[in-house]
Amino acid sequence: MADPQVELGARLAAAIVDAFGDEWAGVDPVVRQSDFGDYQANVAMGLGKTLGRAPRDVAAQIVAHVDVGDICETAQVSGPGFVNLTLRDDWIASRASELLADVRLGVSPATRPETIVVDYSAPNVAKEMHVGHLRTTIIGDALTRVLGFLGHRVIRQNHIGDWGTPFGMLIEHLVDVGEGQAAAELSTGELTAFYQQASAKFKADEAFADRARRRVVALQRGEPATLRLWLVLVKGSERYFTTVYERLGVLLTRADSDPESFYNPALPEVAAELQAAGLATVSEGALCAFPPGFSSRDGRPLPLIIQKRDGGYGYSATDLAAVRFRVRELGAGRLVYVVGAPQALHFAMVFAVARQAGWLDSERGRAEHVACGSVLGTDGKMLRTRSGRPVKLAALLDEAVERAAEFLAARAELSSETQAAVARAAGIGAIKYADLSYHRERDYVFDWERMLSLDGNTAPYLQYANARIHSIFRRAGSDPGEIASTQLVPGHPAERALALRLLGFDNAVWNTADTLEPHRLCTYLHELATDFTGFYERCPVLGAEQESVTRSRLGLCALTSRILEKGLDLLGIEAPQEM
Repeated sequence: MADPQVELGARLAAAIVDAFGDEWAGVDPVVRQSDFGDYQANVAMGLGKTLGRAPRDVAAQIVAHVDVGDICETAQVSGPGFVNLTLRDDWIASRASELLADVRLGVSPATRPETIVVDYSAPNVAKEMHVGHLRTTIIGDALTRVLGFLGHRVIRQNHIGDWGTPFGMLIEHLVDVGEGQAAAELSTGELTAFYQQASAKFKADEAFADRARRRVVALQRGEPATLRLWLVLVKGSERYFTTVYERLGVLLTRADSDPESFYNPALPEVAAELQAAGLATVSEGALCAFPPGFSSRDGRPLPLIIQKRDGGYGYSATDLAAVRFRVRELGAGRLVYVVGAPQALHFAMVFAVARQAGWLDSERGRAEHVACGSVLGTDGKMLRTRSGRPVKLAALLDEAVERAAEFLAARAELSSETQAAVARAAGIGAIKYADLSYHRERDYVFDWERMLSLDGNTAPYLQYANARIHSIFRRAGSDPGEIASTQLVPGHPAERALALRLLGFDNAVWNTADTLEPHRLCTYLHELATDFTGFYERCPVLGAEQESVTRSRLGLCALTSRILEKGLDLLGIEAPQEM
C-alpha cells in the first residue's frame, strides 16, 4: 500500500520515460510535500538543463503524459517549471479507510528479506555504562526494531569488551578484595570504583603490577583458575548491563552478547589467512594490513595492525574476525555497526581489508558504519558531572524518572500507581526520543527542560497526544482497537490534513530503514501529533452534529493512535494511555 508520495513518484517517473524516452528511466521526479497543492515535483528544473529545454516546457510535457486522474484532482505547471499535484478528497478518504483496517498500518514488508547483523551498545566489562553509551544503545535498538518490522531477520550483537591487558590488574584486584565482594560490587554497578582501585594499585605497587602482567599471560594461555576468576568479572558486569538494558527498555539480552573473547581463538587463523592472501605483511615488527586509499598526514600508507610486536592481537584483528564470522557463520547479507563517529576511520579500514579478503562483497555482508555524535552539556562540552567524570547512565535514568514524576504529581486525576508507571514511560521516553530525534551523526545538547516539555518535538508531546485520543474513547465508551472498518469521510481541512499525514507512515518507516536515521521517523510522528492537535482543536469528535461524522472522526482518532503507538514502539518508547 504505497504512500502517495511514492505512488506519485512512480507515475511521474513513468511519464518522464513516455515523454522523453527510455534513456531517462530511473530519473528521480523529486516529489516533496508542498504548500502549493499537496505535493510538488521539481524534476523539470534539472532535467530541462540536461535536455537544453526550458524547464516549464519540460514540466508541461510531463503533465501531458502523467496518468494521475484517479489520484489527483489537479496536476498543474507553476512558476519556472514546478509540477503541483493536489490529491482527490475521495482518494484520501478511501486510502485512509484501508489503513484503518490494515494490521500493518500501510507499511509494506520487504520484498527480499535479508539477514542483518546490528552491532550496538558494546560496553566494557568492569566499567560502568555512562552517557556515552546512550546513543549507540538507543539508536541501535530503534534500528533493529524498524528492520525487524519490515520482515528482515535481525541478529543483535553486543560486542562487549571483555578481553585484553587490563584484565590482568582487574583479576589481581579481585583476588585481593575477595570474589564475593567483587561480584557484589560489579553486579550493583560499582564498576568504576573497582576499575579505578585496580588501576591505582597497578601504578603505585610494582609487585602488584608484576602479578598483573603474569596474570595476563595466564589468561591468554587459558589457565583454568585464571579463566574462572575472569568469569567472575564478566558475569558480575553482565548482570549490571542487563539491569540497565531492562530499565532503558531495549531488546538486548545476555543471549545477544558478542564479546571480544569469543573471537580470540580465531585471531591466529584470521592473521594467517590475510598473510597467505598477501594482504598483511610484517612492518616494524608488527603484522599489518595496508588497504589502498588510506594514508597518514605525511602521505605514507596507513597501517591496520593485525598482530602487535609482542605477539598480542588488538581490536582491529577482533573486528576482522567478527566480520568474517558474521558473514560466513551467521549468513549476514548486511552488517550494521552503530558506533561513535570517532571510530569512522577504523571501521573504514576494517571494511576495506574485509572486502580485499573476500569476506564482504556486493551480494553478502555489505557493511555500514552508523556513526553517532556525542551528547553535550548546556555548556557545549561533553556531558559530565561537576567532578568532571562521565555521567553514569543509571543515574541519568533515575533523574529522568524523578523529574517526570514531579511534573505528573500536579495531575491529581491520576492514581499514584498510574503516576509511577507514566513517570517511568515519560522520563525514559524523553531521554530516548531527545536522542533519536536529532540527526545521529550530529552532537546534541542534553537539556532536561526541553526534552520533558509537553510542547515541541518531544516524547511527552507525542505521548500526550495519544493519551488524549484514549481519553476521547473512554468518554465514548469504546476503544481505538474496536474501530477497524469505518468509512472515513474527512471534510474539514484539518481532517483532510490529518488523513493525508496518516498515509505517510509507510514512507517514514522505509526512509528510516533505508537511511538508518531514526530522526526521520521522529519527524513524521511529530508532524502527525501536530496535525492531530489541529484536528482536535477544530473538529468536535463526540459532539459532531451527525453520527456518521462522529464515526468518521473516531476512525481518524483510532488510526492516529495506532500509528503513534506503533511508531513510538519502533523507537523503543512506551505510549501510556493516560497522562
